[in-house]
Amino acid sequence: MLRFIHPRVRSRPMWPWALFALAPLPLFAQGTAAVTNPVVSNPSNIERGHQFFANNCGICHGFNAQGGDKGPNLNNGQFRHGSGDADLFNTITRGIPGTVMPASALPAEQVWAMITFLRSKVVAARAQIGGNAQAGEKTFWSSDKCAHCHMVNGRGGLLGPDLSRIGAMRTVEYLTGKIRNPNRELTTGLHEPNGDYVVPIANATVTVVTNSGQRITGVPRNEDTFSVQMLGTDNEIHLFLKKEVKDVLHEQKSLMPAYSQQMLSDSELKDLLAYLATLH
Repeated sequence: MLRFIHPRVRSRPMWPWALFALAPLPLFAQGTAAVTNPVVSNPSNIERGHQFFANNCGICHGFNAQGGDKGPNLNNGQFRHGSGDADLFNTITRGIPGTVMPASALPAEQVWAMITFLRSKVVAARAQIGGNAQAGEKTFWSSDKCAHCHMVNGRGGLLGPDLSRIGAMRTVEYLTGKIRNPNRELTTGLHEPNGDYVVPIANATVTVVTNSGQRITGVPRNEDTFSVQMLGTDNEIHLFLKKEVKDVLHEQKSLMPAYSQQMLSDSELKDLLAYLATLH
C-alpha cells in the first residue's frame, strides 16, 4: 500500500526496491506505451517468476502456464487483454471484471517477475512450433481429417470439442500428444493436460447394441434409468429407450483415431500445430 507524505515532512531516502511499489502509478497515469518490465530476463529471475506464478496462478492456468480448466494457456503470446508489459501488469493486478480472474495483491516486483517468466515461455513456444499455418489449415479442413468431428468458428463437426480457441487454451505439447495418442489423457484423478485440478473424463464413448445386433457408437449426451441420448459418429443425435435395446456399453476411450506418422507425417503435424496455434 502506498503511503502519501505531506510535502513539508522530510522523509528518508527511498531504497531502490521501493520503486517497484510505485509501478502501478505510471501505468495508469502515463498510459502503457512507455512502461517496460524492470525485472531483467535471466535464468534466476525466470525461475523466481515461475515459482510466484505456480504458487498464485497455477491452480487456474496450470503450474507451467500451459492452460487449466479455468484459465487459458499463456505460453503462446496470445493475451486477449493486451500483450504489452504494462497490459499484463494491469491484467494481473486489476483482474478482469466479469470473469473468474481476480485482482492480485502481490508486490509489484513479484508481478514483474511473473511477466518475465511468461515472456520466456512464449519465446520457447514460438521456437518450438515451426510449420506452415496455411498448409495446416488445408490439412484441418480436408474431408478425412479434423473438421469431420471438430468445429472452428461455427464450421465443422460436433462430435469432438470445439477448437475455435484451442491455440489459447492448450500447449503444443498437449496437442501433439492428443493427436498422436488421444487416449493418453483419459485417466481418473489429477491428470494431464494440466497435471493439476482437472475433472476426470468418464464414459467418454458409448455404444448401443440394438436387439438386432446393430452397434451405434458415439459420445454420451444424457442418460437416465430409462433412456440414453448420444451424438453418433454421423454427427446426429440418437435417443434410445433402454428396454428396447440389448445393451448399452460405456468405455473410457476417445473416438478420435491415433494419427500415426503414416496417417499424418511429422511435417504435416507441424503445419497442423501452426494452424491450431492461430486459433484464439
